[in-house]
Amino acid sequence: MLDILPLRWLARIQNGGIANQFFMALMVTIPVLNFGMLMGWQSPMTPILQAADGPASEPITDDTISWMASVTFFPPIFCGFLVGDLADRWGRKITTLLTSLMLVISWVITLFSLDPWALITSRAVAGLACAGCYVVTPLYLKEVASDNIRGALGSLFILSQNLGYLVVYVAGDLLSFDTVLWMCTAVPVLHMFAFLAMPETPVFLIKQGKIQEARLALAWLRNTTTDDKYLEEEIQVMEREEEYAKSVQKATWKSIVQDKTTFKAFRISLNVMLSQETCGYLVVLMYAGSIFEQAAESISLHLSPNKQTIVVGAIQLLGSIVASCIVEKTGRKWLLAGTSLATGLSMLALGMWFYVTSQGVWLPGWLPVLAMCMCIFADAAGYQPVPYVITSELFSFQHRGMVTSFVSSVDALSDFVQTKAYDPLLKLLGIHWVFILFSIVCFLGTVYTVLYVPETKDRSVEEIYALLEDGRQKEKRKDVETGKEISRL
Repeated sequence: MLDILPLRWLARIQNGGIANQFFMALMVTIPVLNFGMLMGWQSPMTPILQAADGPASEPITDDTISWMASVTFFPPIFCGFLVGDLADRWGRKITTLLTSLMLVISWVITLFSLDPWALITSRAVAGLACAGCYVVTPLYLKEVASDNIRGALGSLFILSQNLGYLVVYVAGDLLSFDTVLWMCTAVPVLHMFAFLAMPETPVFLIKQGKIQEARLALAWLRNTTTDDKYLEEEIQVMEREEEYAKSVQKATWKSIVQDKTTFKAFRISLNVMLSQETCGYLVVLMYAGSIFEQAAESISLHLSPNKQTIVVGAIQLLGSIVASCIVEKTGRKWLLAGTSLATGLSMLALGMWFYVTSQGVWLPGWLPVLAMCMCIFADAAGYQPVPYVITSELFSFQHRGMVTSFVSSVDALSDFVQTKAYDPLLKLLGIHWVFILFSIVCFLGTVYTVLYVPETKDRSVEEIYALLEDGRQKEKRKDVETGKEISRL
């Protein structure tokens, strides 16, 4: 019996091409993993760069470190639209390769120079890769996934980023400065060569009129033959959708605003992403070291800064794994609502702990550590990945690239402002009020999700828009020649 069970498991994951789609998703998210490594690299390497006997020609100042943290989010503010246009013109595959190329350039700059201008320039180039990751990767994952695993594949986006954080945290604790730098550089270089063998998304190939190539790509993704009847039905749906797209006016922002249902979907997408980006998660990560230090005063918890970041990274990764495992069972709406509520409660607990202890009242040090861990876990388990899944599912492929580009630009602006405004806000209000304000953002996000966000799990765009229209009779679009109903992919 035991020798049969693995065979059954293998047969199950091959059914419908689940294994192939997960492999494709892993290949697509490697640039995101490397971007997570790039962002996490600063944490274990900052003490080394600021040391008098460090590898830099002179110790790196706090101001340079601050700019390194924030400038990464500056290029995506303006480049999100460009990346989205490239993805629609040149394809998801080429744009993904360009993303890896930007990561290679960023790491190579750091390899050649550790002067302040080089470190900041490296991060600015990485910002171009950031735009690629946050715009193209969700599109790619959406367009290669079967409906039954669409959410699981979509959640791999944040999982890969958090894995990148953890890998570089551990590497920074165990390996030398130069070894870590070369390891980080090798990842996007190897990815560029390996990804050349990966297929373009069938949706984009259909859009380019490459029907046979789309059929071959889809057959591999679904682990079936090109003459499979279900595969042919899926191809026909894509063809009818493309014919409809060509028959109507080209998708523009005007068309999004004028169509009430599409504009409502756009508002929902923007609101859930803004709630996610302004929930204060970055502040919790920035303040994790201080929380560990204050906890050490009352409990036996003495961890080096590197060990602290490893703990944080492990919790992030665990939350991301949980999200990938349960998102298809819980659905998007309630997983997002539950994790935003949990994040808000954690933020509130942190704020209250800092406020009460600032008044001279003793509270145990394990309380903020527990609240911080709960916040990081809940955020990674749903609050971070689910908005990307929802955004990719709310729009047809005519609008998907435009909206994703715009939302990523707004998110980048939010991250840039947060990283630069963190210290002034901390000095103006105090850490307790900062956390309390962020908890209010999370609670508002929870209420908004419950009241206005539709459940997108296992639903086509047409079905989702019917829900957004408050159950009114939806209009059926018919193909002029065949008279068949079609749904927006």
